[in-house]
Amino acid sequence: MVPVENAKVFFGNSGSDANDTHIKMLRYYFNAIGKPQKYKIIARERSYHGVTVASASLTGLTANHTHFDLPFDALGVLRTDAPHYYRNALDNETEAQFVDRIVNNLEQLILQEGPDTIAAFIVEPITGASGVIVPPIGYYQKVQAVLKKYDILFWADEVITAFGRTGNDFGCTTMGITKPDMMTLAKQLSSAYMPISASVIRGDMYDAMIEPSSKVGFFGHGYTYSGHPVACAVALKTLEIYQRDNLFEHAGQIGSYMQKRLREFCDHPLVGEVRGKGMIAAIELVANKETGLAFPNAMVGNFAMQACQNNGLICRAIAGSSLAFCPPLIVTKAQIDEMIEKIAKSLKQTLKFANHKVLLAK
Repeated sequence: MVPVENAKVFFGNSGSDANDTHIKMLRYYFNAIGKPQKYKIIARERSYHGVTVASASLTGLTANHTHFDLPFDALGVLRTDAPHYYRNALDNETEAQFVDRIVNNLEQLILQEGPDTIAAFIVEPITGASGVIVPPIGYYQKVQAVLKKYDILFWADEVITAFGRTGNDFGCTTMGITKPDMMTLAKQLSSAYMPISASVIRGDMYDAMIEPSSKVGFFGHGYTYSGHPVACAVALKTLEIYQRDNLFEHAGQIGSYMQKRLREFCDHPLVGEVRGKGMIAAIELVANKETGLAFPNAMVGNFAMQACQNNGLICRAIAGSSLAFCPPLIVTKAQIDEMIEKIAKSLKQTLKFANHKVLLAK
């Protein structure tokens, strides 16, 4: 299924350990082909790639770093811009200008560090925990052109976006990413009923590791529960159901309807931006609708999340004051309508709360 050329797959237990596996695979591969200096990884601000020591170092959220003394330098983790136009654009900057600027920043980082020292660039096609950031049109095409120019691998972390979540088989398909070199999968591989993850690499990367591992006597990596038969059986059945019930197509159709209905909240006095693709979306709540001024803390987001739950809707407050929605792929139009009603009621309660606490900026 994956768009990786001659794909080879290593199974683990979670997205975090799958990304750890990839870091080790990168080092093993570049050592095997005689480029041991090529080990650095570029990750983006406001990214989420896990919470193990290595994957948390890739993650670009301060809350996941504070007090943990993570080894960013030892792992060679570099950081570049988050592709969030609404939050990061300069005054009077168009989306196209924004894309050109941050892609140029990426290229300058590569040149500054030295292309021969950088192994890969890791992205979530659409982010999750950082606020469901959907990059502008053209961003990934220009990023891939820069990476190809400097012989840097494109690593797609699809723990959230794979298997129908964005209305297609993979987030790469939705976002126009062509032939990633590596992919990370988890969550919907088993519909989250059993812990399983997958680290996917190109076939030629796998081939390059065969001789070095033979000299050692074995490939010295693996987890106690890698490829656990129960988890694999559940994953196989899940993939069968996806195909049997045409769930990716269903997610695309209902997802388009959900995105359309959610955008009805764009005129709400608390809403700065509504964003998403397919069956994943976020509503960002702001203190000033005209300027996009963010609330200083998560108080309003947390109130809105609790209001939704009190009204019978499970959602999540992320990235400060964004409400994230991620319904099951089998959801119906009627259930989306019910969801919209509950959001509307909850936002009305949240606005009343924000006014009472004098949290809105003039």
